Amino acid sequence: MEFGWLSLLPPIIAIGLAITTKEVYSSLFIGIFSGALIYTNFNIVNAFTTSFDIIINKAGDSWNMAILIFLGLLGGLIAIVTAAGGSKSYGEWASKKVKTRAGAQLATALLGLIIFIDDYFNSLTVGTVMKPVTDRYRISRAKLAYLLDCTAAPICIIAPISSWAAAVVANINESAEGLNGFNIFMQSIPYNLYAWLTIIMVVYIALTNLEYGPMAKFEKRAIEKGQLQEERDAVTPGDDLDNIKVSDKGKTLDLIIPILGLIVFSIIGMLYTGGYFEGSKTIAQAFGDTDAATSLVYGGFLAILLTLVLFIPRRIMTFGDFMNSFVEGIKSMVPAFTILMLAWAIGGVCGSDYLNTGGFVATAVGDSIPAWVLPTILFVIAGFIGFSTGTSWGTFGILLPIAIPIALQTNPEILVPVVSSVLAGAVYGDHCSPISDTTILSSTGASCHHLDHVATQLPYATTVAIVSAIGYIIAGVTQNAVLTLVFSVALLLIVLFTLNRLYTIKQKHLSKAELDS
Repeated sequence: MEFGWLSLLPPIIAIGLAITTKEVYSSLFIGIFSGALIYTNFNIVNAFTTSFDIIINKAGDSWNMAILIFLGLLGGLIAIVTAAGGSKSYGEWASKKVKTRAGAQLATALLGLIIFIDDYFNSLTVGTVMKPVTDRYRISRAKLAYLLDCTAAPICIIAPISSWAAAVVANINESAEGLNGFNIFMQSIPYNLYAWLTIIMVVYIALTNLEYGPMAKFEKRAIEKGQLQEERDAVTPGDDLDNIKVSDKGKTLDLIIPILGLIVFSIIGMLYTGGYFEGSKTIAQAFGDTDAATSLVYGGFLAILLTLVLFIPRRIMTFGDFMNSFVEGIKSMVPAFTILMLAWAIGGVCGSDYLNTGGFVATAVGDSIPAWVLPTILFVIAGFIGFSTGTSWGTFGILLPIAIPIALQTNPEILVPVVSSVLAGAVYGDHCSPISDTTILSSTGASCHHLDHVATQLPYATTVAIVSAIGYIIAGVTQNAVLTLVFSVALLLIVLFTLNRLYTIKQKHLSKAELDS
């Protein structure tokens, strides 16, 4: 059954309510219920049962369940390291090495670029490590969440060895016969304008202190008052560790060793689930076939065992304190668990088994688009689908099988720009969406109120998206990756320089007005 434009209502209702009420849980559930109402032809009883069927099925999905288990393990690891005094000691050490706010932001971004294997792992790990440093330099939690989000999906989508690359290659191979998905993915990397421009923008903002939109208010309050985020009654995801007793025996290595262990164990887990140790696959092939979610569970559990061996024999903490911290860490992730399950459910009700929102948007455009404008149009469509459904992977899973045949029929030379525009648009939409799991986990990693992260990131991400959309016109006309990227970078720098000048002039006027008053 086709639901047409009605299929757009659930994400619109959920996102609109969340922004209006600043209450994400009820907004998401109402969005799910509205989708179930449409699906059941407005039968209230069936809609009620369908809503919970979707929530239960999505929470029970093996991939999603593995992510929830990993999130709980990581919450436990964070709490254990905090209780051992490792986070406190690292914060004191890093503060001596990092001398400025710009340095703290660049260090956060750099660590995010280094950890490119998986975006979930990236956001949570970098947030854990850098939070003490950014707090010391009065960087708002909203800004930290932005830094985490900008170096999670955008770097994973241009990393040849990552869980994202594996998903993209699989989708390309299934979209048309005779295509080499890995080669096309590699060629698409320089065309992925949103990813490259997002990374460049992070560096520019850190070096120039450019702030605009809601982020400017958060940063001003953090700098002047030391208030890192807006005070609310709601508990921030991943930040409810008040019951933990912190040891004064911890060292900096008591944070570094568990985090390195988590990274190493997770990579080994990815190779294991990808079949590398069976002897028949290369490392690249193993990463292509890996089960990233299960691998992260293995890595998280082994990292917990590492902390047990590292802390208990040295009497940094008792076994009772160890287990208490572990349980408190899991509890701290309950808000993230809840938001994730509801976000997955609203993505489910918009999926192909129910309302098929993405399929409707994709097919509504038709195939009568001039070849040169196709990358830009697909970038916009992918962004809209990603924002509406909260999933990058789902978006390029929907669009690539449609976009690739259109590109091959229209002009095979634009195939790579088309693929890249879909990937870039999917990341942009996912980046901005309040129902995106990666956005939720960035909020969790930064211990930031989720809707604050969404509101402050949106103007920054949209600035990059607008420049990217223009850049894809150049890509469609020239099919030249170098020219497209150089033009887009230059345009972004001009836009940011102009915004910086306007921001400086505004600040001067405000300062003058304060003096006059």
